[in-house]
Amino acid sequence: MMRKVWQRLLLAAALVLSVPVLAEAAAPPAAVRSAVVSTLSSSDRLPLPIEKVRQALAAFYIKNNAQPYWVGTNHMQQFLQRLQNATLDGLDPNAYPIDSLRQLAADAQSGGVAEGAKAELYFSSFFIAYAADLKIGRVAPQKVDPNLFRSRKTIDALRVLSDMQKQPDAGKALSLFEPRSNHYQTLKRMLRAYTRVINEGLEWPVIGQGDSLKPGGNDPRVPKIRELLTFTGDYEGPDSDSTKYDAQLFEAVKKFQVRHGLEAKGLLGKQTVTAMNIKPAERQRQIILNMERWRWMPDDLGQEHFLVNIAGFELEWVQGNVERERMGVVVGAVATQTPEFSHELEYVELNPTWTVPYSIATKEMLPKLRGNPYAYAEDFDVFVNGKLSDWGSINWGGYGTGNFPFTFRQKPGPKNALGKVKFMLPNPYNIYLHDTPAKDKFANSTRAFSHGCIRLSRPTDLAYELLGEKLGMSRSLIDSIWATQKTQKIVLPKKIPIHIVYATAFASQQGIEFRTDVYGRDRKLEAALFGRPAS
Repeated sequence: MMRKVWQRLLLAAALVLSVPVLAEAAAPPAAVRSAVVSTLSSSDRLPLPIEKVRQALAAFYIKNNAQPYWVGTNHMQQFLQRLQNATLDGLDPNAYPIDSLRQLAADAQSGGVAEGAKAELYFSSFFIAYAADLKIGRVAPQKVDPNLFRSRKTIDALRVLSDMQKQPDAGKALSLFEPRSNHYQTLKRMLRAYTRVINEGLEWPVIGQGDSLKPGGNDPRVPKIRELLTFTGDYEGPDSDSTKYDAQLFEAVKKFQVRHGLEAKGLLGKQTVTAMNIKPAERQRQIILNMERWRWMPDDLGQEHFLVNIAGFELEWVQGNVERERMGVVVGAVATQTPEFSHELEYVELNPTWTVPYSIATKEMLPKLRGNPYAYAEDFDVFVNGKLSDWGSINWGGYGTGNFPFTFRQKPGPKNALGKVKFMLPNPYNIYLHDTPAKDKFANSTRAFSHGCIRLSRPTDLAYELLGEKLGMSRSLIDSIWATQKTQKIVLPKKIPIHIVYATAFASQQGIEFRTDVYGRDRKLEAALFGRPAS
């Protein structure tokens, strides 16, 4: 659909864009530039693709006295080749008017100044458009999902043209504008591998469901499993038609399970077989969606930063591109999803109190208080309009949602919902990282259970490392503070960037990892990019 729209715009432009004809056959660069300047200097409204970046084009060709970049060179063919291979950039070739641009290039080669000037302006305009798609993404995050709290980045169109002018290869020049993060570049490399399989029509092994397979057992599915894991890079042993589930294949299956967020025991059960049978085209699309997400991210994540992957249920602490720490997390349930945003870790609270969210207070705690006004008196304080009150002095039957002037605050201690430590990144969404007395949820491979905040599997380890490194606090000192059961706020000497993302395909020390679309955000993004939900 988008491709047809652009083709109609270009067809209409042939009638609208008026360029002075200064020569009948050859189109010298000076004459083409003169025609371009004349067009941009006119008061006429130009065709939409050009009008959208008219200011940058005028600054480039008129103010900066730039010479034609496209006409009389091989740059148009280089750019067209990059557009043709847009899938390898995680973009959609159908989103660009490749056929119409190819016709403009042919017209410029055989025609005169008018055709040359038209091609010059259109190719520069679409070069900016493609560079923007690479750098900032095709869609605005919050138009995809209201839980994506990321502002649409901008791109300096004049800077794009200036950088383009310095490059001998227009196609390769576009790589200047793609994200340089290892996350993006790893996804791009894997995208190329999956695209090759699709383009070459290679047969993807299909693994049938069957009885759970244990090491040492025999199963006719084993040769195909070995073949499949060879392609995915999990199995590096010799080819074999043996049906025995040997030790080397067992380790390969465990590696595959780790990369797919499955219980990594090497047992070949239903979930593992289902993950193995996901076709390359679906993985290709999944990688493309996650490349788009990385275009939304800040260009610089920070030399030191934290990265919380909601879909991966993990936190990473990165220092100088090296993973300092990695641990499991519990994130918001589907009904109370953790939002995506970037902020800064500012301080740590030892022995935190917990202020109960309004929804929990009114929907979960109030019904119990109506039956027993002292139900929470042992572990919680109650405040009325900010003032400490007595649980027994309140007639709880007279209050409900919309009429609830109370705040409940849980005291520090072993029952506190935030456990022993809270990591604060003050934000409008009231999201933070914390300990929890409920450790059982970390045994699950899918960990979407919280009301939105992020529970850490090893929060005390993180507190020891972070406070020890940044403030020189010893473990014994931290332990002594915990022993007091009194809240202590410890401000970090320097704020640390923290990025909360939703990545269903991502780079790790294991290679590339895939996760299920627990919140359905892949489906929403696919609909925004391609006009239809994922299968």
